[in-house]
Amino acid sequence: MKYAVLHLIPILVLTGVSCKQEEPEERDDPVFYMPHQMVMGADLSYVNQILDHNGSYRDSGKTKNPYRIFPEYGANVARFRLFHTPEWTKEIYGEQGTRMYNDLDDVTLAVARAREQGMQVCLDFHYSDTWADPSRQLPPAAWEGLSLEILHDSIYRYTLNVLQHLGQQDLMPEYVQTGNEINPGFLLPAGNRWDGNEENFVYLLNAGIQAVRDAGHNASPVPKIILHIAQPENVVPWFQGLEEAGLKDFDIVGFSYYYMWSEVELDRISNFTEHIRLSLGREVMIMETAYPWTTGYADDYPNIIDTTRLESGYPATAEGQYRYLVKLTQEVIDGGGKGIFYWEPAWITSGMKTQWGQGSAWECNTLFDFGGNVLPGMQYMTFPYTF
Repeated sequence: MKYAVLHLIPILVLTGVSCKQEEPEERDDPVFYMPHQMVMGADLSYVNQILDHNGSYRDSGKTKNPYRIFPEYGANVARFRLFHTPEWTKEIYGEQGTRMYNDLDDVTLAVARAREQGMQVCLDFHYSDTWADPSRQLPPAAWEGLSLEILHDSIYRYTLNVLQHLGQQDLMPEYVQTGNEINPGFLLPAGNRWDGNEENFVYLLNAGIQAVRDAGHNASPVPKIILHIAQPENVVPWFQGLEEAGLKDFDIVGFSYYYMWSEVELDRISNFTEHIRLSLGREVMIMETAYPWTTGYADDYPNIIDTTRLESGYPATAEGQYRYLVKLTQEVIDGGGKGIFYWEPAWITSGMKTQWGQGSAWECNTLFDFGGNVLPGMQYMTFPYTF
């Protein structure tokens, strides 16, 4: 997910209330899927921080634990990002900052909370102290300036130690991403994917992959390894040449799909999913997606997605969001895909801070309204899909 560029447009502040929506259509009886049938995933990486900073969630008007809400609406896998040493997540609160977020301690707590509610887990290694995505892939400060060989060893030991730490607490994740949206590679410049640098990139990537395999040896569960690329049109070209460079051992191809940043139309997702699956011989999942339910704002933090650019036939309403997500999920299934993750569906406005603002830059895309109430869009995870 790209974060640094925000779309600055006039702000309508609508705190504590939801925008008027049309009445949702009648829903069929909900179907709850097991992960082996279809991963219905939710990235809940911000939830601990939001709860610590006066955020609250409601279902049917009652305040409820968000880790409980999601599986009750069909989520079967929770995804969490892991930064190396994100001291900035504490420092942005000044003297009130008492803890880091998205570090190992925070992720351990989040994984435990998700497991308590019966969800499986996807752990997303960013291999950075901050956001890693197509616009930047910076190594942690602790690894800056290391030789290629020492960097390889650092990746391996760090990945292994994290997973062993979780495994010792019976929190081994079912899925592990060795990098987040690694279109340009990761740990740049050493791990640059392009410019004839494939062998160095694969050398470093294989260190993370080997660590997952070693941590999963005789573990339960045995984690599946996901390689995650942004936007489906980039996937197959990205993998070309990497097998010859030594990349072989991974389980799932994951891609982000955001309607406004992709050249692929919604009704072609099934074709791209099938093409990726057959070309690469791996399971395929959407690791990040979202769609707006409103064009309004709950705070003065500018939103990331430009809601003036919408998918034709799917308005930015509660019902439009629901229908879009049902359509997208069926497209993934029609292409033989095995899962879909919604990115930060719980990033409601609160006293939470990022490097760019306080509140939420995503409240128009959440699965909760401005009052923290569950929206109809949440029900896409239990739609009776055709397999």
